[in-house]
Amino acid sequence: MNTEPNTEPNAGPGTAPVRFDTKIAVLLRDDLETWQRLNVTAFLVSGLGTTVPEVIGAPYEDADGVPYLPMFRQPVLVFEGGKETLRAAHDRALGRALPCAVFTADLFATGHDRDNRAAVRAVPTADLDLVGLAVYGPRNGVDKVLKGARMHP
Repeated sequence: MNTEPNTEPNAGPGTAPVRFDTKIAVLLRDDLETWQRLNVTAFLVSGLGTTVPEVIGAPYEDADGVPYLPMFRQPVLVFEGGKETLRAAHDRALGRALPCAVFTADLFATGHDRDNRAAVRAVPTADLDLVGLAVYGPRNGVDKVLKGARMHP
């Protein structure tokens, strides 16, 4: 049994809803296939926990004491937009120096991390064919980065 005090903002049932001062958001290009949306989202958020460790909560444990991996301590909001919306959001995220992950169309043709990194490295920033990005930071800053995007249906 876990006897540690709950220091998470969401203390459990009966507590008031939490409004985080930070936001994790994924922006996907609106012309992706369903499998691509899922794949891109998973890849994009995978780096946040190692780069921004405060986004990760405590490990989970079920009633039988079986341990599970920790997950984000707050929701991940998923948005969509056209190619121009992604380009503008990318520019704004870089301009605000917010932690950002990118997924380009080239990555659909690669098979592993080394080739993924090489594919991104081969293209100048302004020419990246973005199909998705993840961004983390202060809520109002992330909202400004996502201007023009809409919540994913």
